[in-house]
Amino acid sequence: MEDHNQISALQKHVMFFDRNNDGVIYPSETFEGFRAIGAGLVLSSVAAFFINVGLSRKTRLGQPFSFHFPIEVKNIKLAKHTSDSGVYDKEGRFVSEKFEEIFAKHAHTQRQALTADELQKFMKSNREPKDYAGWLAGYTEWKILHYLCKDEHGMLHKDTIRAAYDGSLFQKMADEKASEKKKCFSYTSTFFFSFSAAQSMFDEQKIYKTISLDVPLISSHLTLGFRH
Repeated sequence: MEDHNQISALQKHVMFFDRNNDGVIYPSETFEGFRAIGAGLVLSSVAAFFINVGLSRKTRLGQPFSFHFPIEVKNIKLAKHTSDSGVYDKEGRFVSEKFEEIFAKHAHTQRQALTADELQKFMKSNREPKDYAGWLAGYTEWKILHYLCKDEHGMLHKDTIRAAYDGSLFQKMADEKASEKKKCFSYTSTFFFSFSAAQSMFDEQKIYKTISLDVPLISSHLTLGFRH
C-alpha cells in the first residue's frame, strides 16, 4: 500500500473494506466490511455482489477478466461514477467547497444535517441527462448511508457525511458495533451465570429438604429394626 500521506480521500473511503490491507478488495471483504458496520446479511450480500462486479473491471484496466471480481484500491479513482456531488475530483481528492455546497444548497431544516427529502433533492440535483447508471450508483450509496447512519429523527448529519467521504466513519461504526456485541455478550453471560447460580441454589435447597425429610424416616426404620 502507498504512503498514507499520498493516499487520496477516495482511496481512504474504500480502504476499510480492504480487510487484509493488501491493496485489493474481494467480494468476501466487501461483505465482511458491511457486516462489520452493522448491515444485515441481505444488504451485505447484495452490496458485495454489485459493488465488486460493477467496479472490478474499471480498476483493472489492461488486465484479464477475473471471476473473483477484485477491486484495486490504488485505481479506485477510475471507478468514480458520473452524476455525483463533485466532492471527489478526478484524482479522488476531497474538494471542501463542493462539500460545503451540499449543505448551503440543500440543508434547510437544520444547517448541519439533511432530512430524507433534502437528501432526495440533493441526489436529483446531481443527475446528468440520461445517465441512468450514474443515477443508480448515486442513489444506492446515499440511501445505504442514510439507512445505516440516520439519527432518531431521520437526519443525516454533516460530520457523519464528512467522515464517510474520508473513510473514518466505517471504522468508527465497526468499533461501536463490536462494543455493542461485547456488552450484549457480557449481559448474556451475566444472566446465564445468575440463572445457573440460582438454579444451583434451588437444587441444593431441594436436596437439603429431601435429606431433612429422609433422615427421620431412616432413623425410625433403623430404630424399628433394632427393636425387632
